[in-house]
Amino acid sequence: MFENLTEKLQRTFKNLRGQGKLTEEHIDAALGEIREALLEGDVNVGVADDLLANIRAKAIGSEVMLQLSPDQQVFKVVRDELAAMLGKHAKPIFASRPPSVWMIVGLQGSGKTTTTGKLAKWLSQHGHRPLVVSTDVYRPAAREQLAQVAKAVGTALWPGTGTDKPLEIVKGAIKEAKLSASDVVLVDTAGRLHIDDDLMNELSMLKKELQPSEMLFIADSMIGQDAVRSAGEFHKRLGLTGVILTKLDGDARGGAALSIGKVTGAPVKFVGLGEKYDALEGFYPERIVSRVLGMGDLMSLIERVEQTVDKKAAADLERKLRKEEFTLEDFRDQLKQIRKMGPLEKIVDMLPKMGPLQNLPKDAKVDEGQLTRVEAIINSMTNQERRDHNVIDGKRRKRIAKGSGTTVQDVNTVLKQYLQMRTMMKQYGNMAARAKMKGLGKLAGLS
Repeated sequence: MFENLTEKLQRTFKNLRGQGKLTEEHIDAALGEIREALLEGDVNVGVADDLLANIRAKAIGSEVMLQLSPDQQVFKVVRDELAAMLGKHAKPIFASRPPSVWMIVGLQGSGKTTTTGKLAKWLSQHGHRPLVVSTDVYRPAAREQLAQVAKAVGTALWPGTGTDKPLEIVKGAIKEAKLSASDVVLVDTAGRLHIDDDLMNELSMLKKELQPSEMLFIADSMIGQDAVRSAGEFHKRLGLTGVILTKLDGDARGGAALSIGKVTGAPVKFVGLGEKYDALEGFYPERIVSRVLGMGDLMSLIERVEQTVDKKAAADLERKLRKEEFTLEDFRDQLKQIRKMGPLEKIVDMLPKMGPLQNLPKDAKVDEGQLTRVEAIINSMTNQERRDHNVIDGKRRKRIAKGSGTTVQDVNTVLKQYLQMRTMMKQYGNMAARAKMKGLGKLAGLS
């Protein structure tokens, strides 16, 4: 995400390097480039102009640190102002007495039903017991679609059969939630292809009767400012408590993510980063700013490591690193652990696009099939070969290649990769042992 905007901003900072001191001419030139980058990134014009005005005021004022170079000064100001524009992390709202009611609203086709399933999955992972219900009595098979989603994520569903009145359906769901100890009722509401009075009147009536803790608008980030305008209209008519941006992983521009909260006044609370039901994350503005500026998102990466890495396996790996006992079996196990973290493109996207990683190719694609071949090659080895690579001679390599359906050249490549990783992990082993932060230690172990 944000690839285009990140690339253009980094070019702006690069153009300032080597200057003796920051002048107004430098600032004006940089602001022109930043404005162009923001508008090409589909950022709202008013939001872009306000941001630039704040950046200029800070850059020519006394708030910059004189010991910094011009590019560092502008970078610092842009980072601070982007963070101020996006605001603080907005936490989900729960009722003081369960069940909490969360209404999911938006235009037809925006992904409300799928996102309802993702929210149910997220809530379950965070210790809640959600129940989902659909009030869409107009679209054919809408309630059946939610039933399929509920089954896929393993969450409770209130079918709402026997009535076609949305309010009665939700009241039945709330009653069921109380009986079943479900603490959050997710209401998947009806949508339209456009905003109309019938839709808004129905949603307003539901909001008045249900007094929901959350009124969450689903916005497709791929349609950019159209999503921003729709969110603004819904907020004006209904009073949103938050926005969920879907398909953010496929948005190379990122304008909606940077504009929607400022324009509507409703904070972004969640972002969808893929098609799978677990591809929903809380919206952390400081992490978004870090990604926009090419600094990566190591906090999200560490959290993903914490969620997926087996703690006992991590401790065993750390012990083996200290004793220099990292084998081909461990190499295979590490590949499996990394693959549990999700698509590798998303992992690469979290890495900083600066320093030693600044030359990573744009939109880098990772061949998942190659990892499968690596595992197949190691699986074709004997226990002795996996534990001691030195015994693998030419004859054994031919047998391993035949057993894994690959070539001797493929086997040689895997052995070379293993030795490179072994050397690198030996270097990082001491660093991981010294690291006080458990998450960073694990991250080093996976590097």
